[in-house]
Amino acid sequence: MVASTSTRQLWVEPWLAALPAPAGELGPVQQRGRAALARTPLPAARAEEWRFTDLSLLAQLPVASVAAAVERPLPAPQPGALRLHWNGREDPLQGVELPAGLQALTPTDLAQGLGHTLAATGCEQHWPVELNQACAERVLALRVASRQRVNLELISAAGEGLQPLRLLLLLEEKAELDLSQLVSAEAAGLHSLVVEVHLARSARLQHGLVAFGRSDAALLAHLAIEQEPESQVSLSQVVAGWGLARLEPRVVQVDGGAHTILRGLQVVDGQQIADTHSQLEFRGPEGQLDQLHKAVAAGQGRSVFNGAVRVPREAQRTNAAQLSRTLLLSDRARIDTKPELEIVADDVKCAHGATVSSLQTDELFYLQSRGIGADQAAGLLQRAFCEEVLRDLPAAARAWCPLERLLEARA
Repeated sequence: MVASTSTRQLWVEPWLAALPAPAGELGPVQQRGRAALARTPLPAARAEEWRFTDLSLLAQLPVASVAAAVERPLPAPQPGALRLHWNGREDPLQGVELPAGLQALTPTDLAQGLGHTLAATGCEQHWPVELNQACAERVLALRVASRQRVNLELISAAGEGLQPLRLLLLLEEKAELDLSQLVSAEAAGLHSLVVEVHLARSARLQHGLVAFGRSDAALLAHLAIEQEPESQVSLSQVVAGWGLARLEPRVVQVDGGAHTILRGLQVVDGQQIADTHSQLEFRGPEGQLDQLHKAVAAGQGRSVFNGAVRVPREAQRTNAAQLSRTLLLSDRARIDTKPELEIVADDVKCAHGATVSSLQTDELFYLQSRGIGADQAAGLLQRAFCEEVLRDLPAAARAWCPLERLLEARA
């Protein structure tokens, strides 16, 4: 059963009771989020978008305490990049000299911008968002100035407990941001991430999210993006090792004429669940989408993908392509994939597809006939399958995500 009454009684109600009183810059947001959780049931199987997502793991997580930050060995920052260690409680900008073009938002700008993109993408009242709003103590809010280019790395590694992260980014006209983000679970717990990004005309964002978990940890992530005309977004997400991982990237091209690239790779093994629900809406003509979602499923792991693309009548001359590909490594693993196109406009080029396959016997035989061992041959084929997504990560995120680490997380 996806979200039983016992899960709510064992987890949500005691957790809400244990939270400290709302305080700080997000005090009003915390109060609203807690009120929403108190009156809203957990998502259940009868809701189409939640019918494959088993939330029972939440009842086993020690989320009453706030997780302590953990240092994880990583390669040195990329040349010219600003690296911030971000735990959601302390100010990661304290004592940091920001590079040219990167500014912290003023309280006025924060009040005006926080929640705007969540509302624009229709997810401000989603249960995982309300959960984040109920407990997030502060928000990392940044502006990239017009015609400036910034390279930013965000590191979030936590021990046992709860890690709520809230990020707000505003990119001015012709601003460019390369953002590499790492979320790592070093012990049992819940990691809650909500990201809002608004791109002005001709702005560009390359965002790579790498999330490594454990079978006793959960990740709930919402990424909401608004694009004005001529802006470009390249969003790549790699998740592996989580007992439960649910990602919801949502993009709105507010007046069309923008370009969006979505890349996803999720790796599951054991009894892990990885669930991606993406949504892109064109609200004007001549928008473009290139989406590729991949999954590797072994053991009794479960991979879920639901990708919705909406093309209303005003979005003429839209060009959208969506493809879901899954590599099935076990006859006990399960795949649920559901690409969706909702088209009302009549002058469009839109296509979608989904494939599920296993390692091909003829490909394995070919490699083994060249003297490559069976395990090594299987590893090479898996590497080739994953590389199509990994190569689109920003340089820093790519360095954090070698295939060997993915396979370790799957094991």
